[in-house]
Amino acid sequence: MKKPAFVLLLIGAATLSTTGVAASAAGIENFIYTSSGDFDSVKWLLNRSDIAGVQIVYNWNLLEPGKDGYDFSLIERHLLDVQSVHKKLFIQIQDRFFSPDARNVPPYLLTEQAYDGGLVPQIDNPGENKPPVQGWVTQQWNPHVRDRFQKLLQALASTFDGRIFGINLPETAIDIDRNHDRTGFTCDAYFQAELENLAFAKKVFQQSYVVQYVNFWPCEWNNDHDYMRRIFEFAATNHVGLGGPDVVPNRKAQMDNSYPFFAKFRGKLRLVAMAVQEPTLTYRNPKTRRPFTKEEFIDFARDYLGANIIFWSPSSPWLRR
Repeated sequence: MKKPAFVLLLIGAATLSTTGVAASAAGIENFIYTSSGDFDSVKWLLNRSDIAGVQIVYNWNLLEPGKDGYDFSLIERHLLDVQSVHKKLFIQIQDRFFSPDARNVPPYLLTEQAYDGGLVPQIDNPGENKPPVQGWVTQQWNPHVRDRFQKLLQALASTFDGRIFGINLPETAIDIDRNHDRTGFTCDAYFQAELENLAFAKKVFQQSYVVQYVNFWPCEWNNDHDYMRRIFEFAATNHVGLGGPDVVPNRKAQMDNSYPFFAKFRGKLRLVAMAVQEPTLTYRNPKTRRPFTKEEFIDFARDYLGANIIFWSPSSPWLRR
């Protein structure tokens, strides 16, 4: 007899809990993070006993080079490499990019009329001698674009649910020129689109962990649109994980946005997975005037943010010793 969906979901959760987040002595599992193109150069780090797995970032166009023509062969190869040393794989599906030349979505999104160009430029503050376009973000607020992204998530889940340890959606922060936008962007439409994608990811990935990176929302500061509270409430209610691309102890911008909510929802989220990326390593502890140490990152991530996992840049000094 076919089991009801909610029973299958509970079975999946139990399977992950028994093989899942086994915290180190510090109460944190250490992963490395890398791009799909750089994995081969850093995979030797998986041989370390203090590394539990790897988070690999895959651009959308790599996984769907043509419309409905999915190619997951690279994920399959990486999964085989990771499992061969008995470690865990987290994948991040990237739909926003941080270089003027990076337009890494399937070509049909850029050319077919329904998608209205597919991308919009990300900008930076003027007057800093930087190019006006700093990168690109996918128009998730366009329902046709969002439908294509969800089809990708569905295809990934059909192949990898229960085989990979987890999947995360990229950070919520974007920076577009709202005064000159012609794509129908609104603050509410973007928030609802991100929430819908998260709900869909949770629906199709019933065994692997699902995590949304949340750091800032466009149009919002200090929860003045109630976006931050609502996504944390949604995650807690629907048993999904949250995380973020940076652990910077007590940094004011984050303390005015996502960090207090991680503290408030400690123990209420299925998983909290934070990252220490290259820019994070440049920040200094104002008390010591030195870069934050591994221990300082871990203490803040564990004790304040309630993190279960940290994704570490391979350039982290403690990994290079």
